Amino acid sequence: MTALLYRGQTYGASQPASPKKCVELTYRHEHYNTCRDHVARDMHPTLQYRGVAYTK
Repeated sequence: MTALLYRGQTYGASQPASPKKCVELTYRHEHYNTCRDHVARDMHPTLQYRGVAYTK
């Protein structure tokens, strides 16, 4: 088990870290996914402003 450090004091984790599930979050009608593999495919999004497409 990994030894953790907080304000100079070491302690052990009470539970092992569990794998996180993918969660889709919505904020002001925008959807965000917490999984990195889903985010990786959106590395080069195309933005559009007044009919002109831009690559970020």
